[in-house]
Amino acid sequence: MNIVFLDSTAVPKHILIPRPSFAHQWIEYEHTSAAQTVERAKDADIVITSKVIFSREVMQQLPKLKLIALTATGTNNIDLVAAKELGIAVKNVTGYSSVTVPEHVLGLIFALKHSLMCWYKDQLAQKWADCKQFCYFDYPITDVRGSVLGVIGKGNLGTEIGRLASALGMQVIYAERKGAQHIREGYLPFEQVLKEADIVTLHCPLTENTQNLINAETLKLMKPTAYLINTGRGPLVDEQALVEALENRTIAAAALDVLVKEPPEKDNPLIQAAARLPNLIITPHIAWASDSAVTTLVNKVKQNIEDFVATGK
Repeated sequence: MNIVFLDSTAVPKHILIPRPSFAHQWIEYEHTSAAQTVERAKDADIVITSKVIFSREVMQQLPKLKLIALTATGTNNIDLVAAKELGIAVKNVTGYSSVTVPEHVLGLIFALKHSLMCWYKDQLAQKWADCKQFCYFDYPITDVRGSVLGVIGKGNLGTEIGRLASALGMQVIYAERKGAQHIREGYLPFEQVLKEADIVTLHCPLTENTQNLINAETLKLMKPTAYLINTGRGPLVDEQALVEALENRTIAAAALDVLVKEPPEKDNPLIQAAARLPNLIITPHIAWASDSAVTTLVNKVKQNIEDFVATGK
């Protein structure tokens, strides 16, 4: 079996990537551009990738390819319909980040509620040293306990962040799908959650129905004191609308771990805004990436490959 890993830097270098136990040839590239994909994958029986695009056109040029093993949960970089028609199996990995993503969300909640980034940036400019009192009060500090957390998406991650938030004394409410005619038990209407929540956190999948779920209109439903957190998928949020909502104080703050394009262009409106807005935190899609989570991920990728070779599915 020829195995080609097209973007190995999607895994931290200090995490050992286990190799399958069967006989194979392993070729590894740190990055692969769209122009390089066919040439590098043309002799592969199995491709491992995180974010390399496999369109119908690309896969039609890879007659030997039997399996695309993803080092990720999302499959939106693969034309799944074309893969099925061409007899190419696609295996993703789920459940590896059920500890680290909720912990990252909690970290962002505390950072926003206690204005931690503002205090930190002040100290780089030695502002405390210039203060005439033992402390100063330039930024808001509010309690996490007693806050209402609105969760969009009640899967593994949404459920776990709800459990942790409840343990901290937060009131957790879950949003029904936008536009749903029937409200399931344990859910509230989407618009009601936006109106009532002090913090809205996104954990729903990216689909045609959820793209730009958070936009100019839905942002206006939120409290002017509310925060938005997105550790799900970048396109869930209309980026320009969010910048305008933060600048106009339509909402109080936002914390994002994902953007529409990754890595972002330097002129991305949110990247530009982060330099001037104290109420915006951006982390570079690392909410999933604790050592334990990545180790679980690569072990599951190995298992997916071995299961496929053993069973053909």
